[in-house]
Amino acid sequence: MSSVINHYKTLKISPTATQAEIKQAYRRLVKLFHPDSNSDTAGHEEIVRLNAAYEILGDAQHRQSYDRQLSEQTEQQSPVAPNVSRQQQQTARDADELMEQWLIKVYKPVNRMLNSILKPLKKEIDELSADPFDDELIEKFQLYIETSREYLKKAHNFFTSMPNPSNVAGVAAHLYYSINQVGDGIEELQLFTLNYDDRHLHTGQELFRIAARLRREAQDELKIKS
Repeated sequence: MSSVINHYKTLKISPTATQAEIKQAYRRLVKLFHPDSNSDTAGHEEIVRLNAAYEILGDAQHRQSYDRQLSEQTEQQSPVAPNVSRQQQQTARDADELMEQWLIKVYKPVNRMLNSILKPLKKEIDELSADPFDDELIEKFQLYIETSREYLKKAHNFFTSMPNPSNVAGVAAHLYYSINQVGDGIEELQLFTLNYDDRHLHTGQELFRIAARLRREAQDELKIKS
């Protein structure tokens, strides 16, 4: 079977993404690479790849068939090693040590930073809903946004401080996508404080919800590996 292009990587989304998330990722990336919107990142070839990916993943039936092909390719590429040498055993131990370092230096602090952003959102919005036009309440909400920006910056710094080991690539991918969703969500919340348009508030909440789900998926995958 010929190699199957990973359209999920092209759209920078998780294989478990919903159709709505796929559409959102496609629109964001097309806007980024479109020559009319950003000359610095414009790229015709990238637009072609994005369109090809969305043509498959944007259609539920096409996506189902594609997922089967991707799964079959992954199974065929998985190596089978009946006899494990001492060198292979040492390699496995080294991989475990690298994973442990990554968990301590990257996963745990990133997870903590994300939690510090996501957990207070409901309480902050509940307080703001009492009177969104009240100066004190909106200032408090803006303080939450700025604090979240600081946490996000720290999360990004931790995430890029060390390459993720291959045996936790899935966990790292979920964290990466969660960080991205949080960043987009913060921008939407900031827009609400500028124009009081409830659509930005609802979009921000939805992006945070997606980020929280991705964070849980990272935790679940890590439990399977433990």
